[in-house]
Amino acid sequence: MAGLHKTPLYDLHVELGAKMVPFAGYDMPVQYPAGIMAEHRQTRELAGLFDVSHMGQVKLHGAGAAAAFEALIPMDVAGLAEGRQRYGFFTNDVGGIEDDLMFANRGDHLFVVVNAACKDADIARMKAALEPEVQVEPVTDRALLALQGPAAERALAALDPRAAEMRFMDVANLHLLGVECWVSRSGYTGEDGYEISVPERLAEQLARHLLEQDDVLPIGLGARDSLRLEAGLCLYGQDIDAASTPVEAGLVWAIQTTRRSGGARAGGFPGAERILGQMADGADSKRVGLRPEGRAPMREGVPLFAEAKGGAVVGRITSGSFGPTVGGPVAMGYLPNKFAEPGTRVFGELRGKRLPLTVSALPFVAAGFKR
Repeated sequence: MAGLHKTPLYDLHVELGAKMVPFAGYDMPVQYPAGIMAEHRQTRELAGLFDVSHMGQVKLHGAGAAAAFEALIPMDVAGLAEGRQRYGFFTNDVGGIEDDLMFANRGDHLFVVVNAACKDADIARMKAALEPEVQVEPVTDRALLALQGPAAERALAALDPRAAEMRFMDVANLHLLGVECWVSRSGYTGEDGYEISVPERLAEQLARHLLEQDDVLPIGLGARDSLRLEAGLCLYGQDIDAASTPVEAGLVWAIQTTRRSGGARAGGFPGAERILGQMADGADSKRVGLRPEGRAPMREGVPLFAEAKGGAVVGRITSGSFGPTVGGPVAMGYLPNKFAEPGTRVFGELRGKRLPLTVSALPFVAAGFKR
């Protein structure tokens, strides 16, 4: 696959029999010989190891980094305690989401993790807005692993017992195989787990060591997608994008009180007028869960109708797959408010035939985070 980047674990993926596919400019494993269904169940029941080294890792240095970063995202950065992490997103002037991200207070700097497909634009955005007062330092010599599932704590604590003391969204420096790693208790599956920023030179050794444990298997992008969908988590570029606002996407929970109307540092981020206006008055549409009837999944792009025959398109599916834990197809999409109540029946059109779906509350599978 000429022109694709390779992560530090590429050779290990091939050795393990992974099926490799292009993803966000990288050659990535979509599944291993066990298959997507088995990998999904492995993560829900025990632990799975994901290579997420394609993501962007960035340090923000400077005394004013927190205040400056708040001008780009509608989150409370200044109030984030050292050793803690938050979910956030960049917004644009019309209130749309340019990318979603994680940011952590690591004491002398902020550590930001952004999506692979957006990282060049995100780094350029941060450099243009923050420098020279704040130094934007892309981290290019570290891999990123995600260890996810109920057995993740046991697997990581075998290398550093302090892993067991961490709570959901804690960040800490752990010593794994004698090397300092930057670890957060977080992930993208809805399960308990960790994300581990590790020096490239140690990445394969650490991955092999974790995979030697009985409860840990390698997991590819296919199961990562079905896991996050069951957990009701958005995929940037599908469920959220530059045209969807946080209110429409159901992500208002991520905007802390201090950045909302009436808060101590209300507004001051791109698109604040529209976003805060929608928070006060409501948006015309919203992201919802959907349960197709039968066993066949309905995937991204399927148009949604209010009636089995006739009428205009009222919405669209943004993500859809078979949910192994749920035992049936699941999907997410956007619908006008009058069709968005759980229990409402709508219809998706596949190959000229309309099939029923029921609007469902999210998530489809309850989160297993360690609070």
